[in-house]
Amino acid sequence: MTAFTLRDARPGDLPALYHVCLRTADHGRDGEPFYRDDPDAAGRIFVGPYLAFEPELVVVLEDDEGVCGYAFGALDSRSFYARYDREWRPGLCAQFPLPQGDPATWTRAQVLHSWYHRPSYFCPEPYEAYPSHLHIDLLERAQGRGHGRRMMEEVMARLRERGSPGLHLGVSALNAPALGFYARLGFREVVRTGTAADGTVYLVRSLVAPA
Repeated sequence: MTAFTLRDARPGDLPALYHVCLRTADHGRDGEPFYRDDPDAAGRIFVGPYLAFEPELVVVLEDDEGVCGYAFGALDSRSFYARYDREWRPGLCAQFPLPQGDPATWTRAQVLHSWYHRPSYFCPEPYEAYPSHLHIDLLERAQGRGHGRRMMEEVMARLRERGSPGLHLGVSALNAPALGFYARLGFREVVRTGTAADGTVYLVRSLVAPA
């Protein structure tokens, strides 16, 4: 039987975490076939800044084959995005120029490169009630074993310890398994952005114990 270990992140985990991001980058499915021109395109947005800015809120799932999942959060989303904009994004923009030509012809990596230049920092309201955000990805071999719930609960506990009243997260509208997973953890939908074919569902959850 495979043994799984949940641990704090280490600086040397970055390549493995980027790999998990890649292997879940197609709406929760393996994105490797779609990002051959730049396998780290998604990880530079959705992984790297968290390990750099709030490593105390990053947990890593590991088995005999290596890192197979992660969960991380940001205590104050607006402060996190401001730091990302100030300290992280300029380097991405310098390294990866804004793609030119018809966006319909861009590769998926080029679409993400455009996000480096034109980021979206959407936070659902009421922000004061749900200022934190959280993200989780698991490789297929680690799914369906209760590890996702365990990782979510660990990061939520760390956010609660740091005084967060609640959190939000965004999920691809096409990722039905993830939407079901979050619903079972007590998240509720508050708003959708984009289109039905390529939109994002925003969910919130309170971290305050009922009176």
